[in-house]
Amino acid sequence: MAKSESTLKNMILALTLIAMVSAAGLGFVYELTKEPIALSILNKKLNAIREVVPEFTNNPDDEKFRLATGDGDSLEVYPAINNGEIVGYAVSSYTNNGFSGYFSLMAGFRPDGSINGISVLEHKETPGLGTKMDEPAFKEQFSGRNPGESMLKVRNDGGDIDAITAATISSRAFCEAVQRAYNTLEKGGLQ
Repeated sequence: MAKSESTLKNMILALTLIAMVSAAGLGFVYELTKEPIALSILNKKLNAIREVVPEFTNNPDDEKFRLATGDGDSLEVYPAINNGEIVGYAVSSYTNNGFSGYFSLMAGFRPDGSINGISVLEHKETPGLGTKMDEPAFKEQFSGRNPGESMLKVRNDGGDIDAITAATISSRAFCEAVQRAYNTLEKGGLQ
């Protein structure tokens, strides 16, 4: 077999063929993994909702709605209903002010506005420091508190929350995300 000549036409043809095969392969893998990834995300969200609100009998994801934050944004709210009565709300909140930037959490509120529980959904905080925001010793400080009665702030800022040692920025951001969830839920008509 004779060696083909290296011309611009041959190079363009070869690169086009390689690009088409690569694109087809990526498209195939995307279609293959799209549904399992979406299911995994939904299960993580539902597990977080179960963790932060009292026991419920409905599917909160089917009844979710969005409420405006007042900052040109909105948050997802998942009502938890048990035998026709609202037992709580799970609010998916976030902040961009963590030490490593963005992190999100699910905050659960009882109908009276007090915090039932909090679950961290996603973060990129410093391992061993900011990651401690997901430990019970830090999160349990919030249980039973009503952000409408006192602003959630760390002690360094005049609040009642003990910051994580060497992770005050992450602690402040955590308080901010929970307060944002409460403020949004209250503006939307907490029932």
